[in-house]
Amino acid sequence: MTLRIFNTLTREVEPFVSLEPGHVRMYVCGMTIYDLCHVGHARFLLAFDVVYRWLRASGWRVTYVRNITDIDDKIIRRALERGIPIRQLTDEMTAAMHEDIGRLGIAAPTHEPRATAYVPQMLTMIGTLERKGLAYRAAGGDVNYAVRKFPGYGRLSGKSIDQLRAGERVAVADGKDDPLDFVLWKAAKPDEPPDAQWDGPYGPGRPGWHIECSAMGCALLGETFDVHGGGMDLQFPHHENEIAQSEGANGVPFVRYWMHNGFLNVDDTKMSKSLGNFFTIRDVLQRYDGETLRFFMLRTHYRSPLNFSDANLDDARSGLRRLYTALASVDVDADAAAAAAADADDAASAPAVAFRAAMDEDFNTPAAIAVLFELAAAGDDGRIEARIAERAAAKAARDFARADAIRRELLADGIVLQDGPDGTRWVKA
Repeated sequence: MTLRIFNTLTREVEPFVSLEPGHVRMYVCGMTIYDLCHVGHARFLLAFDVVYRWLRASGWRVTYVRNITDIDDKIIRRALERGIPIRQLTDEMTAAMHEDIGRLGIAAPTHEPRATAYVPQMLTMIGTLERKGLAYRAAGGDVNYAVRKFPGYGRLSGKSIDQLRAGERVAVADGKDDPLDFVLWKAAKPDEPPDAQWDGPYGPGRPGWHIECSAMGCALLGETFDVHGGGMDLQFPHHENEIAQSEGANGVPFVRYWMHNGFLNVDDTKMSKSLGNFFTIRDVLQRYDGETLRFFMLRTHYRSPLNFSDANLDDARSGLRRLYTALASVDVDADAAAAAAADADDAASAPAVAFRAAMDEDFNTPAAIAVLFELAAAGDDGRIEARIAERAAAKAARDFARADAIRRELLADGIVLQDGPDGTRWVKA
């Protein structure tokens, strides 16, 4: 099978071919660390953890970059509110993030760069854009990107430039030549602390949000790389602006495959603190283990909307228990397992082929999990029949306590025994 990926840029599922044979270079927009991670963050982190793991399991060498944004308006405000240095806040929140996502089994990326460590690279890119006429200095000291001077702006979001609107994270600043122009360098404000400022050719200030990922991606993966991922909400303006910056500065295609995961809703409603349906990962892990949360999310395709609810989490926990129950019933002989692993026909078995086909078709985890449930169902039948036979033997030996214990054990697994004149039948509860 050939790996195929839905490319947001072309809006098609395409065969995946890496720039360098056997090596995948992948960048995913990571966290802005001013608070604890919420379940929406878990969605994108898990989606691309699966991508990373499946690429490696398929034999690729993967250089995976997932950045940390450790300077922006929200971080500055939170540090001021708490009366602590910015670095103290971001170190604290980074440690909390690692703890939380570690409980979800999310693998560490190859590189986890902090934006503040790449300010020189950002300034270099901004300077290149200015020399090429794609950036200009505003009266207030900011440096802005001239969107209309970049041909093809809007192709990732699929809209013409006149259909688009300014989408900055903060209020549109004065001094822009066009409402769509976005800031590359923000001049320092009188009320901002010294640790939120860097010196540069444009005076004291700090980088805009969009330039961060362009600079870090190109520095660590090259001017062109294979995969760039993130939440669907980043498609515009963030990723659109990354393309404009990177291709405008370097003159070569930026990314070959763009991937975006779907939104997460809570009880079919957008998650929001104002609606009282906002949950951090830590909130959820007080009631459900990390493996259940992971399994729940992977039962929905990464590009589809995901509805977060207690009922869906409970169902996921039951489903995961069924898989482990089936696995526990398998009596594996070590020598036989080793022989099977060495047998090429075993790797080409129908379930293995079906599982790989699902994952190779745009990382279709729901279809892959369905294969596991089919295997579990087949294994459960034999296990249940064996337990029924064991119970019958116990009853024949007048060991009714053992027979009752077997009934209770099966009932706990969702299996109801029905005794009749023709023997014992079983149904799922």
